[in-house]
Amino acid sequence: MRVARIRTAGGSVETGEYEDGVVTVDGDAYAVGYEASEDRGGTGDTAEATLVAPCEPSTFYCIGRNYAATVDQMDYEVPDEPDWFLKPPTSLLDPGADIVYPSWCDRLTYAGELAAVVDETCQDLSVGEVDGAIRGYTILNDLDAIDQPKRTARKAFDGSAPLGPWIETDVEPTDLDMTTHVGGELRQEANTGEMLFDPREVVSFLSERYTFRPGDVIAFGSPANPGDVEPGDDVGVWYEGIGTLRNRVVASE
Repeated sequence: MRVARIRTAGGSVETGEYEDGVVTVDGDAYAVGYEASEDRGGTGDTAEATLVAPCEPSTFYCIGRNYAATVDQMDYEVPDEPDWFLKPPTSLLDPGADIVYPSWCDRLTYAGELAAVVDETCQDLSVGEVDGAIRGYTILNDLDAIDQPKRTARKAFDGSAPLGPWIETDVEPTDLDMTTHVGGELRQEANTGEMLFDPREVVSFLSERYTFRPGDVIAFGSPANPGDVEPGDDVGVWYEGIGTLRNRVVASE
């Protein structure tokens, strides 16, 4: 099932099930995205709404150096255990929202990542307990102002975590194909089976150190070929069985 959050024409935020361009909330159907402006057979019972991020994390827990090809490409050392950093909740950006190119940086890069969404308050999980604590999986674009010093300055700024478009509750995270396209050009192509530490291992490892709260996001690192984006670029990150996270880069005012 695909669980989505929407903002209705009246401004309320609702949660429901996404299917074929429609989110159903307590029996009410809301068309979202492009299909909201199309003829839906003249039924008259479908309201217009906009997808928003599928959760509201208190923290983003982000893994680096988790694909061997990326480690080789970037000339990093292979980690002995998961390597991570944090993004604050103000990093959250809705699917379809504009990525504002920061005025204070000269290079901005994308990274299309699989992400888990926590379902309940939990800590100190075994690998076997992880599935019971996870609501499902979604997609994160881990934006990086790569010319800035240190990870926090590079990665933890406002709007640096486009997330969505929804949460898929029924997917096996260890064998998913993925692609990232920028301006229609294929930039990344990989499979989650190439991770050095699989998603369940990562969640268990981090849960020894942190108490997760409902809606928190754990992202599992970028495949090879994260790269630059420029104002005007459309970025689409696709994960098999989940969908595509799309955002456009725009210049700061």
